[in-house]
Order: sequence, then structure tokens, then C-alpha cells
Amino acid sequence: MSPLTAPVPRPSLPDSASDVRRRRLTTIPPSHPAFRPAALAVLFTLAQLALVVPGSGLGWDESVYVSQVGGNAPPAFFSAPRARGISYLVAPVAFLTASTTAIRVYLALLSGAALFGALWIWRRVLPVPVLTVAGGLFAGLWITLFYGPRVMPNLWCAFGALAAVGCFLRAVAKPRAGQGRAALPGLGAAVGAVTLLRPADGFWLALPLLAAALLVPAWRRRPAVSLALVAGPLLGAAPWIAEAHAHYGGLTARLRRAGEIQGHLGWYMSVDDHVRALAGRTLCRPCDVPWDQPVTALWWFLLPVAVAAGIAAAFRAGRGAPAVLATVTALSLAAPYLFTVGYAAPRFLLPAYALLALPAAEALAHALAAVRPARRPLAVGLLTGLLVGHLAVQYAVLSKAVAHSRSTRAQFTGIAAALHGAGVRPPCLVSGREYVLVGYYAGCASRAVGGHDAAITPAGITAAARRMPVAVLVAAGAAPPAYARTWRPVRLPAAPGWDRYDAYVPPGTTP
Repeated sequence: MSPLTAPVPRPSLPDSASDVRRRRLTTIPPSHPAFRPAALAVLFTLAQLALVVPGSGLGWDESVYVSQVGGNAPPAFFSAPRARGISYLVAPVAFLTASTTAIRVYLALLSGAALFGALWIWRRVLPVPVLTVAGGLFAGLWITLFYGPRVMPNLWCAFGALAAVGCFLRAVAKPRAGQGRAALPGLGAAVGAVTLLRPADGFWLALPLLAAALLVPAWRRRPAVSLALVAGPLLGAAPWIAEAHAHYGGLTARLRRAGEIQGHLGWYMSVDDHVRALAGRTLCRPCDVPWDQPVTALWWFLLPVAVAAGIAAAFRAGRGAPAVLATVTALSLAAPYLFTVGYAAPRFLLPAYALLALPAAEALAHALAAVRPARRPLAVGLLTGLLVGHLAVQYAVLSKAVAHSRSTRAQFTGIAAALHGAGVRPPCLVSGREYVLVGYYAGCASRAVGGHDAAITPAGITAAARRMPVAVLVAAGAAPPAYARTWRPVRLPAAPGWDRYDAYVPPGTTP
């Protein structure tokens, strides 16, 4: 740089205390321990914004959750197994706008912050490099990226589980001056939040932690920890329990109905279902599809080996207790979905994956440290190649899942436009095939006359047709229900890969 173009140095002035504070809040230097997990969280957010958010549409469950607090349609039927925690999470945006993109961006930003926060809780338990590797392993899964900006509770349960175990370990550790004051309330809040999102997950999260607090002699000296593990889930479950008494005939009746809707919980061997679902099926029910993409599950079979090696490495490093507790808690969270539910969805195991990433990261860190310095570049290159191959597979599956989400938006925006053209415009009612999605995209109330979500009778639909536009959807060419046989048929468009439907609207409905 020539003297003529070089910047003119300014006189050095002493910084005020507020200036120093402001810089500390707005920048994290690369030497700061938070830099690597913060950079990982930023990359996680950017990947969602670039790969998942553009053009994606709300799915069935998302439409139910969003409609409870705003969105594009009146509240959809809320069945017994559901909990309202995820609706509360998106309420600040859904109340203000029906834009799916706005909701997606909001959740992508929030999930990036949650990833950083959940990892940062562990900074006094595990080395930051191990935490960063663990976060990268978890954030690199297609399931994690796909559900980051989606209105589904499972990823938030994963963040809550990760935070809860970290807070537990800090709460039972020997106290140091000025440290760990927030661990105890953080533990109660984290377990309560998971319970608010998914009551069953809150129970299976709190159970091993409470057992550890009561059975490990070194941890029994903090009875407040056990109290937090009881009070947190009770507070988190309070809305679900109150709603059970108000709308479902009591807690026992709601639990029984929830089990029926989930396929009568019992003994099932669903491990193979979860393996097949890793090929990109967001819901495998029934999961009778062939296992024709085994490469998508290779990491799944390597995970137990990595976890076992990581636990051994953690004991050698004096960090055995955190590795064992994370693994036991992960198994507690995963077991109900692997052995009591007769179908699979990859998102169910996200809390377990978040916790198992910790011992897996210990294994990777130990493997690199054990390599002699002269061979370390080769080992790093080999490991990098394996991780790149793993991420390539995850990206391929993610692209498949995102493509289906985009086709969902094309399918149901097209149907909504056709119904609007036929005179079915808000306020209106939709029933029949895909009634929840069609209702949400069309801005109509959605009600079913049968099945798990039965909330209206045929007489109720005909009564509604006398005061508002109504549409009943059937498979293309199929006969309408008896109460709609005199109604006017409307042929609906279909996006590639989707079935075609017909709608029947009352004769008085004017386009």
C-alpha cells in the first residue's frame, strides 16, 4: 500500500467503560472460548436459511400447531396426544403474520441461538473443542437441519434435553465461588420446557436424572436438584393436564385416547423402522417400505461404536460421569420410540442424538489426540474425508425431504386457489381428504366426520353449508358422501407426485 492510499492513523483515545462493554457484547474474538460454538451456530442457521427455508410449505402437523395461535386459518382440531408448547413458541410471529417464510426465518434464527445456548451450558463440564465437535455432529444431520425452521417440537426437546443434562451436572458439581448459580433454575426450566413441548419426553428426560440425583452418593447432597426435577415437569405438564380435564374427560381419559391415536402403545420392535426412515421419510407409518438406501443409515450403525469408545475415552480423561449420564438419558429418551411405538419418524430420536453426540465427540477427540504428531495430518485428512462423505449423504437426503415440502406448498396452494375460484372463500369449512392442509391453505376451518379427529357430524356439515361456503374433498372420481351427492363437483389441480382430488360444494356456492 502506497503512503498516499494508506489510512491516516487517528490519535489513540482512551476507551470509555461503555465502549469496552459494547464491543464485548457485539463481537467474539477468535481466541474467546465462545467463538467456535458461536460460529457453528451461525453456520447452522445459514444452512437452514439457504437449504430449507426457501419455498417450503407447512405440513399437516405444522398447520395444526400454527392455526392455534394465528396463521392462515381458524384453529384446527387439536387431538389428545398433542401439546401446545410449540404453538406458544411460534405465537409471536404467527399472531402477526400468516407468512410461512416469516415463521421459518424466525425459527431458523431461534434454533441457531438455542444450539449455541445448549452447548454453552456445558462449557464448565466438557472442553469447548469437544462441545463444538458434538454440536457439529448433531447439526450436520439432515433431520436437525430439516426441523430447525419447522413448527415441530422434537428439535426443541433436543435442545432442552441437552441443556437439562448440562445444568444437572453443573448443579451437582462442587460449588465454586460465583459459578453455577443459574444451574438449578436452569435445570427446572429446561425439563419443564421439554414437558411443555412433549409431556412424554419430559417424563423420560427427568426419570434418569432424578434416579442419578437420588442414587449417586456424591450427588445426593443437593436435594434441591431432585425438587427441580419434580417441579419442572409438573409445571410444564400443567397446561396439558388442565386441558385434559377441560376437554377430554380427565387425565386418564386423555392418556388412553392419546395411546389409541398413536396406535395403542405396547411392545414393538421399531428399530428397523427407524433405520428405513433415515432415507428421508419424515413419517413411516406403516413402515413397510423396502430398505433400498442403506448408505443413509451407515452413521446410525457406527453411532453405538463411537459412543462406547467415547465413554472409555472420557473415563481416561476424568470426564466419565458426564459421558455416562448423557448416554443413559439418551437411551431413556429413545427407548419408548424404539420399543413401544409401532411406527417411526426420524424426528422422534432427535433428543437422543443430541446427547449421544457428546460421547461420540469424545471418541473423535481422543482418536486424534492418540495419533502420533508425524501422522496427524494424514489422520486429519482421512477423518475430514469421512465427514465430507457423511455430510454429502445428509445433504442428499435433506434435498429429498425439502423437495417434498416444496411440493406440498405447490399442491395445496393450487387446491386453495381452485376452491377460491369455486366460491369457497373465508369464512368457510373444509372436510374430507387432506382436510387439515386444504383448510389451512384455503383459510377455512377444517373438520372431520370420522377417525381420530372426528369433530363434526354430517348434519353439522349440512347445517354449516347453509351459512358459509363448504367443500368436501374426495379422491378423484370417487363418489361423494351421501349428504353431498347433490352438490356441485369441482375438479382440483395436482402438483407432480400428488394424488388428484375432487371437491363437492353446495349448489348455492357462487364462484
